[in-house]
Amino acid sequence: MTNVVPILRTQFNTTWSLLRLHLDALSDDDCHWSPAPPEHTWSVSRDDQGRWAPDWADTEPDPLPVATIAWLTWHIGWWWTTAIAHVTGQPGPDRSAIGWPGSADAVRAWLADLHDQWAEFLDSVSPKRLEEQATYPWQSRPDRSVADTAAWVNIELMKNTAEIGQLRLTHAVSV
Repeated sequence: MTNVVPILRTQFNTTWSLLRLHLDALSDDDCHWSPAPPEHTWSVSRDDQGRWAPDWADTEPDPLPVATIAWLTWHIGWWWTTAIAHVTGQPGPDRSAIGWPGSADAVRAWLADLHDQWAEFLDSVSPKRLEEQATYPWQSRPDRSVADTAAWVNIELMKNTAEIGQLRLTHAVSV
């Protein structure tokens, strides 16, 4: 197998630089703004314990709700925490255990920490480990490898970055 780590690392670094562009300019107001009415929006709100909990449905609604930046950054934090757990041999957290951190500043710190953990994984992963079977995010796909998971992280991060960027820019011109 060709050493794919340099390719994965280049993709990851490019995606991260684009995400940082948006995160660095992000305000708390940006996080909670939505271009759609609340009944068509997924966001975060305080639960009974005062934690920021995301909207969620076990079956995706039709039509899909518009996600706020707060929800999207929670989503990144949840799936990235889970991906890191899987590739490092730790148990994945329950979705409900991952809350939104509460502010744009806290989001920047949280995602920067996940970035550093992921970069450390990429810098230390062996070609043999990349070939091993991975079950995340494909619980029922035994043909997937840790390299597939790493590539998926890049894809998912880029998709979420584009969504955050579009929301942030749309919010900026709508106020």
